[in-house]
Amino acid sequence: MKMPDAQSHRLCFLIFVCVFRLGTAAEVSVWNVEINSTQDAVFRKTLYANTTIFMKFQGDPASCDRNLAFNISWYLRSSVCYNEVFNTPDNKAMNMFGMDHMLKDGWSGFYSQGYMYFDNCSSLFLPKVYYTDFNPYQPLTSPKSDPSNQSLIWPDKPDISAVAKAWEDSPYLFIVKVQPLFRGLEDEDIGAEQQLNFAFTMKVEMKGQHDYSSPADWPLMMFFMVMCIVYVFFGALWLFWFACYWRDLLRIQFWIGAVIILGMLEKAVFYSEYQSIRYKGDYVQGAVIFAELLSALKRSLARILVLIVSLGYGIVKPRLGTTVHRLVAVGILYLLFSSVEGVLRVTGGFYGTVALVANLSLSLIDSCVM
Repeated sequence: MKMPDAQSHRLCFLIFVCVFRLGTAAEVSVWNVEINSTQDAVFRKTLYANTTIFMKFQGDPASCDRNLAFNISWYLRSSVCYNEVFNTPDNKAMNMFGMDHMLKDGWSGFYSQGYMYFDNCSSLFLPKVYYTDFNPYQPLTSPKSDPSNQSLIWPDKPDISAVAKAWEDSPYLFIVKVQPLFRGLEDEDIGAEQQLNFAFTMKVEMKGQHDYSSPADWPLMMFFMVMCIVYVFFGALWLFWFACYWRDLLRIQFWIGAVIILGMLEKAVFYSEYQSIRYKGDYVQGAVIFAELLSALKRSLARILVLIVSLGYGIVKPRLGTTVHRLVAVGILYLLFSSVEGVLRVTGGFYGTVALVANLSLSLIDSCVM
């Protein structure tokens, strides 16, 4: 059977729309860190201006020694360089604590810092307003210049558990140092602190104008919402064409419908996870991996369909013969490398050697397909 020309154009358009994909790497906004010794923690996130950072502590006061106090200090730093914030290892990021200058000339940013002292665990776990005013923030100076004395003050007051506020839309590095102090011990008895056991959970939240969504996540959530609507429209349009040309349907057209359904499910899962980040500050990693696997399956099937249409199957050729094995091999290889690349992106191994091999393989297969 031969399809009408208009339907052939629509077929190719829909296939190529289903081929392309947007890479995603959602940012968490709520962290729960288990503290059981002198400990440092590094948090990274892009923030909207006026986003508030909260710190809360949870645990059992009876598990702490009555002579145990805590000094918790923090340091908040913004930068125009994304890599400075997100690609700096934790051990090197800790060296920035208290730093008042930029790492390189020509960069810009601000910093703020402060500390909180707690007499005991009961005081630590009690919700309270830590500061009467937000600590001022200062511009980072050039590495070769003198520190700046300019300070910028917030007009509003902190809420319960609030420690700092973002001053501009930018990537931020938030570093926390937890230091237990043993009141009433002589210097020669400091070694006794090794025998004291304590444990509590430090909860850090960053909440702004779009709840927990960051400037990196909010546009992606809108994108996936729009794409859900687009795929629903494509699905309805495809069903309409099925009804109009039901006498001339080809087998390949059912597979194109499957690609549209997979795309609809993929975008819906991604949208639900970004909604979860917005309202809860975190996402379910298993659901995101499931969406990545759906995306890999959809894109693999879409590329096979592009090749099949290009070879004329179902239009001018009744069967493909030995070419089927090559098409299956291309589809399996693309599915394999695409799945590995997607899972590594979700689990945080996107910059490793395996991810590099997967990306190069995907680029090579795409070049061959085109």
